[in-house]
Amino acid sequence: MPSELNSPQSIAAVWIGLALIASLVSIRAGISVALIEILVGVAAGNAFDIHTNEWITFLAGFGSVVLTFLAGAEVEPQVLRLKLKETFAIGLMAFVAPFFGALLFALAVAGWELKAAEIAGLALSTTSVAVVYAVMVETGLNETRLGKIILAACFINDLGTVILLGVLFANFNEWLIVFVAAAVPVLAVFPRFSRWFFAELRGRASEPEIRFLFLLLLGLGGLAVAARSEAVLPAYLLGMAAAGLMGQEKVMVQRLRAITFGLLTPFFFIRAGTLIDLSAAVSSAALIGGFLLVKLATKFAAVQPLTEIFGFGRRRGLYTSLLMSTGLTFGTISALFGLNHGIIDSEQYTILVTGVVLSAIVPTLIAQQFFQPKLESEGAARLQEEALPNV
Repeated sequence: MPSELNSPQSIAAVWIGLALIASLVSIRAGISVALIEILVGVAAGNAFDIHTNEWITFLAGFGSVVLTFLAGAEVEPQVLRLKLKETFAIGLMAFVAPFFGALLFALAVAGWELKAAEIAGLALSTTSVAVVYAVMVETGLNETRLGKIILAACFINDLGTVILLGVLFANFNEWLIVFVAAAVPVLAVFPRFSRWFFAELRGRASEPEIRFLFLLLLGLGGLAVAARSEAVLPAYLLGMAAAGLMGQEKVMVQRLRAITFGLLTPFFFIRAGTLIDLSAAVSSAALIGGFLLVKLATKFAAVQPLTEIFGFGRRRGLYTSLLMSTGLTFGTISALFGLNHGIIDSEQYTILVTGVVLSAIVPTLIAQQFFQPKLESEGAARLQEEALPNV
């Protein structure tokens, strides 16, 4: 791109143009726009000199934070109580099996050092909240019991990843104390205070409710980063705290989704695709394929038998197993954590991120094309019966 067109407006026009192309292709192909945005990012990032800068990185990061908050808000406490056995078992096994599988593969086959292998295990242990939630919203499954169970299991899975990342690589400092001291009372007070706040200010043109949420997400996220954690962790917890409230504030949630999916998440998903260097990926194709196969095989082997035990049925069980095999947000974050702290090098980072991004694409495409529950064919009455009431 000529230097004269390196203005923020020109760069933004290119990225929004890519997002528009992804949206149109997604509608035509009937595939989740999140996946198309990743593929568009891969193609554009390798074929052209796609400019990025600090504000694009910020929008991408903020997009992942808001999307994580929305996903956490979809995890209803009622589902966790009524389906605790299913969600906990699926989420825990979906974390444990790929973590140890990828760790052993990194040690025995790739020849990585222990700390680097631990990063590999963490990066490939995750389930992509961003991808799963985006798919759920597009298909309407987020309103069904199946979708809520899958989202709750995602929460358990990724919570395990975040906790183990902290245990293995914790850096205790004064900011961690500040973060905990701020987060605990905010999470405790938020549900009751926000009900009063939203009731008092609902329907105003300036959308003070959304601004209030953004303030909390950015404030807690900033403290988490200062404590050398990740901004998505308090976002997820805040979403969980807001779960009941979000069911009552449907208009606000619709507006927040419009902002998130219309502006923020395209930057996140497209940027995730641009991180893949195809030339480096080709030279390390064997290791990437090996890590991807280990993740998919261990996830599937851990989750599929549980769906049969819990009576999901074949189609829904396979759909659940495939979506639980995805990875993106927390996987990329874990790999980036390792790179930033000198635990892995740039080649290892490329291998892991490429494997993580492919794990967002491959199982989701298979799930959508072959095993997605057909809402119309199953009957609207049955789905309404499955849907949990808002609390």
